[in-house]
Amino acid sequence: MEEGREVTISNIEKGRSTGQRVPAGPPMRSVVNWALLGLIIERPSYAYELARRFERTYEGAIALSSVSHVYTALATLRERGFVEDVPLEGRGTRSKHRYRASGRGFEEHARWLIGSVGEDRCHQRVLIVQLGALARYPERAMAALDEYEQACLAEIAAAPVAGEEEQGPGVIRLVARLAREETQLRVAAKLAWVQYVRDEFTRLAQEPVVRAPARRQALPQRATRARRAA
Repeated sequence: MEEGREVTISNIEKGRSTGQRVPAGPPMRSVVNWALLGLIIERPSYAYELARRFERTYEGAIALSSVSHVYTALATLRERGFVEDVPLEGRGTRSKHRYRASGRGFEEHARWLIGSVGEDRCHQRVLIVQLGALARYPERAMAALDEYEQACLAEIAAAPVAGEEEQGPGVIRLVARLAREETQLRVAAKLAWVQYVRDEFTRLAQEPVVRAPARRQALPQRATRARRAA
């Protein structure tokens, strides 16, 4: 459900008949919506087909609450002008509709991809600041780094092995190769960074503690006056 609005299949049908769209409103933040738009850009599909492709493509990364979640996302994408439907006459009384990305959908999808880079940078910045907060407690920082390193190693161990991506259609094989290479390069960079941070905290722990000189307490004003009088 996007932006707290209740969008049902009937909303989509109403939009088809009137040709009206709800104003875009605030930025679309649902990862499911953007992920679904990416599938539509890859290949126009029916709603149910999109649900099956979604589960197969994003397994382990993003999950749908139910098949109806796809209809909710499609309603949002259509209202924002990111997708359009291509009606095809079916055998039943109702027509089947296949969805394809609009020109605006392509543009906004590209902007979202670029924006996600900035979000990753912000998350990493938060991590760095939190480690900096442990500057006075190097042993705690080192323990946190050890756990972070183990998480990185677990991630790279879970990456698909070369050759496993040969299963499935061409696009799936390409995605698997891209994901494996991205994981290996990204985690390798993180491990190098972890070693750098560990060296910095080791050096910090070995530095002598510099204590500020004790301040001389000022004599009471009456005592000072008495000394002067003497």
